Amino acid sequence: MEIDIFEEKENKIFNRNEVKFYINYEGEATPNIFDVKNRLVAQLDSKKDLVVVDTIDPYYGEPKALGYAKVYASKEDVEYIESESVLLKNKEPEIEEPEETDEAEEVDEAEEE
Repeated sequence: MEIDIFEEKENKIFNRNEVKFYINYEGEATPNIFDVKNRLVAQLDSKKDLVVVDTIDPYYGEPKALGYAKVYASKEDVEYIESESVLLKNKEPEIEEPEETDEAEEVDEAEEE
């Protein structure tokens, strides 16, 4: 996946930079928001908390997409301006570790007898 930034504009009112970019993903599935966000964070030399990927619009029949992201100056600006649904869309899913259940303990006790 390659990201080509073609427009970067400063928005002083909202204290952020607005970025428009193309994504080329030939031979791959359409990238998800988290992959694009991680790539943008590295490319723009920013922090994950400050980058919000707003849209990824794939082209019909081509391994290409048009994207729009916002890079804020502070975490407070992100929380004040962005809606909760956009923040949830940009939040990485937490990896849950499997917890031991009572059933596993019961199996162990049965094996001991």
